[in-house]
Amino acid sequence: MSAPAPPSPNRLGPADLLSLGAHGMRTRPLRAMLSALGIAIGVAAMVAVLAIPASADQALQDKLAAMGTNLLRAEAGQTLMGGSAKLPDSAVPMVRRIAPVEGAVEVGKVNAKVYRNDRVGKDDSAGVSVFAARPDLLPVLGGKVRTGTFLSPANQRFPAVVLGSEAASRLGIDHLGPARPPQVLIGSSWFSVVGILAPMPLAPEVERSVLIGWDVAEQVFGFDGHPSTVYLRARESQVSAVRSVLAATINPAAPNEVAVDRPSDALAARQLTKNTYGALFLGLGGVALLVGGVGVANTMVISVLERRREIGLRRALGATRGQVRGQFLAESVLLSGLGGLVGVVLGVGATAGYALSQGWPAVLPPVALAGGVAVSAAVGAIAGAYPAMRAARLPPAQALA
Repeated sequence: MSAPAPPSPNRLGPADLLSLGAHGMRTRPLRAMLSALGIAIGVAAMVAVLAIPASADQALQDKLAAMGTNLLRAEAGQTLMGGSAKLPDSAVPMVRRIAPVEGAVEVGKVNAKVYRNDRVGKDDSAGVSVFAARPDLLPVLGGKVRTGTFLSPANQRFPAVVLGSEAASRLGIDHLGPARPPQVLIGSSWFSVVGILAPMPLAPEVERSVLIGWDVAEQVFGFDGHPSTVYLRARESQVSAVRSVLAATINPAAPNEVAVDRPSDALAARQLTKNTYGALFLGLGGVALLVGGVGVANTMVISVLERRREIGLRRALGATRGQVRGQFLAESVLLSGLGGLVGVVLGVGATAGYALSQGWPAVLPPVALAGGVAVSAAVGAIAGAYPAMRAARLPPAQALA
């Protein structure tokens, strides 16, 4: 008669493992909370670093969609001898002959300095430029007047000036009074401020300038009538084609003296430069997560040392090494997963708060949210592997001694 088969050990299901893992956290809540905090900080940093640039990029795309990416700018460059070139005074009429061009306008640099009043020293100007402008400038640029009015056929022959948003800030003029408008000194002539522009990211040079009428620029400052910059809008599908022929159209004799660019490209490149810092902060978040993982590993090693009798008793009652190993591994994964979940919540809150402060839409990439919890659980599994194996290797007699 054959000997009876040895009884098979009781199996622990996933729910049992989770219950045993959570038991260790419940018995030492403060230690568990501090260990999870390191994981939470790392995950929060990583979520925020991924989500904030995504929010900034979405805000940029929305802004570009509102302003249009079909704006081109042509400026006077340099001659072959290195001198300052001039655009022909026929530049805008020539540009308008290009079929896909929907609108074109010019501004001209005026050699004059701007002062808030006549008590300011001649060397202490506001550091803003003076441009002669046409009344149809804003429709082409897609700009708006924040307060007051823009140059018009009625006032462009008179000493009226419109301030860009940055120029108004430098001059200390943030609103226009209902009675007498503020005045600024341009050269030796007083000009009344009739309007202040809203910010125009696609034309930062206009933001930092004051605009006067073309006629008054010629009469008062001897402006020669040559534009320094030409702005134009082209059909979206034909922007590249227009850009390729723009310099030769403006100045057929010397197209090399015309510099052409697309302002939306510069804005996108600037945003890309800002986003490169995200890699640095992502690395810092990874370091914080690594430190948190070390903290979890340390906690689990101490837990194994403190719970030797529990381990010995479970082994004496029939628990296998695999079950003991699974118990401590589950506790480590739960501890890190809890920290990851808290970190995701903190990262979402930080992203939403920062996006709200900047007026951006809050974009939360799913990979950042799911990845935060998954990475933290993986860190917990790695951090808890050695303590779990150490606990499984303890002989019952030695553990109970």
